[in-house]
Amino acid sequence: MEAVTQLYYRYFPEKVLGEVLTKRWSDNFVPAFAALLVIGVFLVRDPAFFNLASLTETSRQLAEFSIVVVAMGIVLLAGGLDLSVGSVFALANITALICMNLLGWPVWATVCATLAIGALCGAVNGFLIGYLRIRAFLTTLVTLIIIRSIVDIILLHYAVQISAVFPDSELWYFIGEGTVLGFPVSFLVALVIIAAWHVCLTRARFGWHLSAVGGGRRSAYNAGLNVKRTVFLTYVWSGVLAATAGLFFAARLGSAGSDTGVGLEIAALTAAVLGGNSLGGGRGSVMKSILGAIVVLILTDSMVRVGISGGISSAILGGVLLLVVAIDVRWLKNRHKILNKVYVSPSYFRLPEMPETAAGSDSPYALNDRLRSVELIGKGEIEGPEDVIFDRADNLYCPNRHGDIVRFLAPDYRDWEIFAHIGGHPLGMAFDRDDNLNVCVGGMGLYRISPDRRVEKLTDETNRTFLSVIDDSRLKLADDLDIAPDGRIFFSEATIRYDMHDWAYDALESRGNGRLICYDPRDRSTRTILRDLQFPNGVCMAGDGQSFFFAETWGCRINRYWFDGPNKGRCETVVPNLPGYPDNINRASDGNFWVALVGMRSPALDLALRRPGLRKRMATRVARDEWLFPNINTGCVLKFSADGEVLESYWDLGGVNHPMVTSMREHKGHLYLGGLYNDRIGRLKLPDADPEWASQDFYWGRSNGGR
Repeated sequence: MEAVTQLYYRYFPEKVLGEVLTKRWSDNFVPAFAALLVIGVFLVRDPAFFNLASLTETSRQLAEFSIVVVAMGIVLLAGGLDLSVGSVFALANITALICMNLLGWPVWATVCATLAIGALCGAVNGFLIGYLRIRAFLTTLVTLIIIRSIVDIILLHYAVQISAVFPDSELWYFIGEGTVLGFPVSFLVALVIIAAWHVCLTRARFGWHLSAVGGGRRSAYNAGLNVKRTVFLTYVWSGVLAATAGLFFAARLGSAGSDTGVGLEIAALTAAVLGGNSLGGGRGSVMKSILGAIVVLILTDSMVRVGISGGISSAILGGVLLLVVAIDVRWLKNRHKILNKVYVSPSYFRLPEMPETAAGSDSPYALNDRLRSVELIGKGEIEGPEDVIFDRADNLYCPNRHGDIVRFLAPDYRDWEIFAHIGGHPLGMAFDRDDNLNVCVGGMGLYRISPDRRVEKLTDETNRTFLSVIDDSRLKLADDLDIAPDGRIFFSEATIRYDMHDWAYDALESRGNGRLICYDPRDRSTRTILRDLQFPNGVCMAGDGQSFFFAETWGCRINRYWFDGPNKGRCETVVPNLPGYPDNINRASDGNFWVALVGMRSPALDLALRRPGLRKRMATRVARDEWLFPNINTGCVLKFSADGEVLESYWDLGGVNHPMVTSMREHKGHLYLGGLYNDRIGRLKLPDADPEWASQDFYWGRSNGGR
């Protein structure tokens, strides 16, 4: 039964489903599926629909319709609605025909006049809605009626004259009927427009403002955005785009009728919403609009081919719109509920039986109180000194949760100063050969601070995993590092799924969400070297110049990885079964290594790791502060040898002086302790340690030249 549970939670794609639901492009699944379904149905019913001649003509219609749908999508994204696009389309059509057929204007003047008419109509809507704050539905409904009336009046007087004249212009004919490499001109122009608006909405400031205004106008206003101007411009662009589509329609057909553009606003609205653009604003894209446009165009054309037209066709589109709106409302209401249920995805994990820790036993983990007598540095003056390190002048450095690197001045460490401000929450630190302080910053990546306090970002991304649903190219939680003799920086990223302050979710999953990464300063490249690790941490060079140790916190083990030499690429476990959760690893003066245990295991938590369903229910039904947690109130430091033998342990059973230990650093006969949730640094006298030994000098040499 346990084997079945293990297989189920390893291969069941719940984690993938959770990641997919977090992506904005997941909204495109429904319209994409609808597009494929409609195409498939009508391909079977009418294969001739997809021959070359039919596709060429359909692509011209699609170009015109897509531009109108993009116009509708832009307005919807900003939280508005434009029911006048059909009337503006008809007005642009007749304007272009009058300029060409009756006035004999050149094509460039016709184009300018037509687009100006569209911009004017959009400006009227934008002024009334954006600046006078009249409701969009009412305003655009009125302008729909007024513009349609203007079109009818013009048709009443000039319809015959327009139909009787054919402009003698090759360029005009080329716009309407010409092709480039077999593609209609209007289709290619539409592609350019679509691409431009896609870039605008996803990369440009105006697009971000649209999404912000659509998501919440009051919040956008409080953030300093000019909401009125943004709304105004959306309607201006909607009018220009609708006029562009009307221009292509005029060049293609060269005629005007009272039914031109009738119902276009309903079709465009249906397409935009069907594609995934929200009627409530703040959610949408150009690609969603295009997917919806393809579905609606094929649907309407196919209904005409099978003899369904007029009122029945409009009724079907209305029914589709009603269905899509219902789905959209329900999706918005339930998406986060579904996401909350499936995103946290615990795995099955069985730890070995916990080693003996009883006081007085022969176990190297035997409980003691050797940390009770630690001295305190900076108590109450710092927050979150996760790591500690020394420079060549014996000054002590530590990070704090405010994004600073704090320097305590030797020799007594009573006075301190802000050495540098980085931001985020700095974590693991290491000095390089040139005395630059390299720092892992949670949520930001890998940074370097020069001796003159200049902060430089080294990297915040790495190569993306091929076919990964998670975009793991950006660094989410870089947490510790060490530097190889050749200058390469090897660092760990604890998890690619959760932010720093959500580490408890990663602990709950106990899944291989972490990885090891190498940054090479010689070519400034970054690449992932090892994946699927359980909260990796504590990177420390082994001393052979070819390998390093690292901890897997939730795996309760210490591993060794060879990055060079005959064993290159090999990874093996050297300490397989710790009584707690290992964190930072650092060198000791006697050639061995120190490791901090950030928390202690418990039988209940070990059992829960073999019960993924229990942890799943705990995540959804129990408050986070009542979960089963590692015991982080008992600090412990271990010393181990390069071959994995645990030599001695240091405990603080009372949890008074240094209750949590995430790092330790030996320096000149003392052991200095850091803790992520502490407000102090601990200092413990080591009776048998070398009083002159300093890690910086030992590793790089006493001067900046050579190790």
